Amino acid sequence: MKRILITGASRGIGRAIAEKLAAEGTSLFLHGRDEAALAEVRVAVEQRGASAVLIRADLAQPEEITRIAAAAGGAPLDALINNAGIAVVKPFEEVTLEDWQRALAINVTAPFLLTQKLAPAMPAGAAVVNISSVAAKTGFPGWSAYSMSKFALEGWSQSVREELRSRGIRVINIYPAATSTDIWKNVEGECPREKMMSAGEVAEAVSYALARPPHVLVENVTLGSLGGAL
Repeated sequence: MKRILITGASRGIGRAIAEKLAAEGTSLFLHGRDEAALAEVRVAVEQRGASAVLIRADLAQPEEITRIAAAAGGAPLDALINNAGIAVVKPFEEVTLEDWQRALAINVTAPFLLTQKLAPAMPAGAAVVNISSVAAKTGFPGWSAYSMSKFALEGWSQSVREELRSRGIRVINIYPAATSTDIWKNVEGECPREKMMSAGEVAEAVSYALARPPHVLVENVTLGSLGGAL
């Protein structure tokens, strides 16, 4: 049985990944903060034959991350998908220290701690998947805190990839361009959803990378739109 932990699985890209990977013989550990939304995802993945364990927790709290690892770490994981993230979108002069620290805690520290706690038991051929962003490579006005966190995730994941390579554990980074999710509800200005990718298209990339033979590492997948940047 495959065992997969997905953070931020209650909606958006995380939910799409959960539904894409759900299959007979797959046990999904689904993290989120919205209990009702998680329950809906459980129904969706169970209809596809998977079993689901729901984990409600705040990734900004290290003790909560310990609890997530304990809930999912009863046996080795085949994949850890660090998907949960937050976006602080405002001019850099308006970014508070709390904004900055929470972006770091959820977008960088949580993947670090979960990988540190769970990777030692993962078998050869397993994978750590980091859902990053094109903002890990390019800065955008108003996105300084978000881009800072994704650049930090990028450096960390590249180093960890080399540390885990000799143990046969793959570290896969996914870099979506603008994707139509709830993250845009709190962004001021025009956000043309019709020009964005769907969460399902990101999930397809994750599924493809995970489905490669164990000795094949898809290091980086960058997803964009033929229409160009928004």
